[in-house]
Formats: sequence, structure tokens, C-alpha cells
Amino acid sequence: MNDTKSLPALPDRLSVNPRSRHHVAEICESGIGILLNGKEHFDVEEYCISEGWVKIPSLKALDRRGQPLLMKRKGTVEAFYR
Repeated sequence: MNDTKSLPALPDRLSVNPRSRHHVAEICESGIGILLNGKEHFDVEEYCISEGWVKIPSLKALDRRGQPLLMKRKGTVEAFYR
């Protein structure tokens, strides 16, 4: 069981992609859960709590670098440690 008191506070915006400027490795390694409109999502690539959106990779479409295209979904976003 994780001790959430020793973990850093979750930022307003976070990305799991190491190339992003919003990536924080220590937080991503500890395991984060994301709720969008009360439903937990396991495939979130990036989120922003204040603006109310998450980015989820598409299943088949790829960009020119071979990375999956990201779809933005809006709603109430809540982040928590697992």
C-alpha cells in the first residue's frame, strides 16, 4: 500500500510522454488514476484539471512520426494516486 503523504502533490497538467515539457518522471512512476466525468480512464496520455480535458490516443491513426494521434475529451477531470 502506498503512503500518499510522502508523494508530491499532483500538478494541474501532466503528461506521460517523456518528450513533453509537462512530464514529471517521479509522479508518473508512482501510478496515477484519472477520472473524467466520474469514470476512470486507463489510457490517458495527458491531462489538465483547470481546463477540464484529457488526451487519449486513437486506436489506429498515427501521425507522421509513427506516434498515435491524440483525441481531446472534455469534462470534469480528477487525478489521484493509486
